[in-house]
Amino acid sequence: MMQTGSDSDSMPIMQVFYFYQDEKNQRTLVSDRREDGQILDFIWIDTTREDCVNRVEDWKSEIEVLSGLKINEYHIKDLLNIDHPCAFDSTEDYDLVIFRKIVAPEDQIHYQDVSLQPSQSAFGLASTPISFFLNPQLLITFREPGIKIIESYIERLQNNLICQLENRDKPQRIPNSVLDLGLRLLNRMTDTYLDLRIPLTKRVEFWQKELLQGKKRFKQWHQLFQEMTLFQQIENLCEEQIDAFQELRDEIVQNYNHLMYETLRDPQDIVLVRIDDLTSHVERIQKHVARLRNAIQAAINLHFSAIANQTNENMRILAIITTIFAPLTLLTGIYGMNFTYLPGLEMREGFWIIVLLMLLCTVTLLYLFYRSRLFGGHEESIIDLLAQQHQQRTVNLFWLLDYERYNTHLKHQTRRFKRKIKNLTE
Repeated sequence: MMQTGSDSDSMPIMQVFYFYQDEKNQRTLVSDRREDGQILDFIWIDTTREDCVNRVEDWKSEIEVLSGLKINEYHIKDLLNIDHPCAFDSTEDYDLVIFRKIVAPEDQIHYQDVSLQPSQSAFGLASTPISFFLNPQLLITFREPGIKIIESYIERLQNNLICQLENRDKPQRIPNSVLDLGLRLLNRMTDTYLDLRIPLTKRVEFWQKELLQGKKRFKQWHQLFQEMTLFQQIENLCEEQIDAFQELRDEIVQNYNHLMYETLRDPQDIVLVRIDDLTSHVERIQKHVARLRNAIQAAINLHFSAIANQTNENMRILAIITTIFAPLTLLTGIYGMNFTYLPGLEMREGFWIIVLLMLLCTVTLLYLFYRSRLFGGHEESIIDLLAQQHQQRTVNLFWLLDYERYNTHLKHQTRRFKRKIKNLTE
């Protein structure tokens, strides 16, 4: 472990772990200091943004002293970019993988400079970049302070230091290569994406209830738009990560010796399987988020369909009321004319005859509407309605003008007449 600066309380700490090969017991050992007489496999340097900000040149010098690695100036700019997307780049000395991790509730990230804080997504979902510098003898992780996954893994390695001293013969599950360690850390980070499935599904269920079962008029369109934007951001982030993993996989296939020792290395097929497993995890989240976004879009379409159906229902009721009162308005309008003489004005029973005629019109129209299934009391499925199309429930005058029916009947009778003539001649 290395401490930078003179004031141990205020200056950040760069943590260094040395991994050795125990040839006698055929296992990998880890130490927080360089051991003499041991075969060094690789070094892991974990550094935070606080180590580098405002002292970039000193940070580069410390990395070079510890590992002998000179980091490219353009990659330094990528490290300092808090909004840098997922990416992969390769040089002659090292490979760079930038992975954006979802900020989990247990992460305690405190930004000293507010301008460096990444923009929050909808409902507090944000991501932070974690950079990996890889070569056969070195792994450098560059991150924000407070990332729980890496800090917990560091605590695990520190516990292994104690176990190695107490139980030297007991095997420990320690990474045996740079790729092994890097893939373990990436695997822990991709697991946080899998944990998103339950809360995102609950959010979709909430919006479905609001859109389809809400008793009040839905007005939360702005929040719903933010939710859709959130899903799109997660899909884009997953796509960037898949591309970065694919480029790393291609690098392993083409230049496997560039990332592993000649004497100690995992089989290439196993490493590729682990890379494919990471990619499949991210693809699962991408497909799950796409399904959730489609579910919200389907709920929106159902919402507008329900509104349109309710509007049609209201218009149907208004049309029925208007149709019922139309003949009544006609009768009252006729007998409201200012003519000197109208038939029935001097009849003592004229008023009751008109009232009876109006009631008769109303009852007749209600009966016709009921038989025509316009009141909604006899709803049937579309299949039932299509199956009953051939049934003539009302008189259709155009049926008498169906000449095709007469032509078919005439052809049938002509064939019968010809068969009879043929039988008589025989």
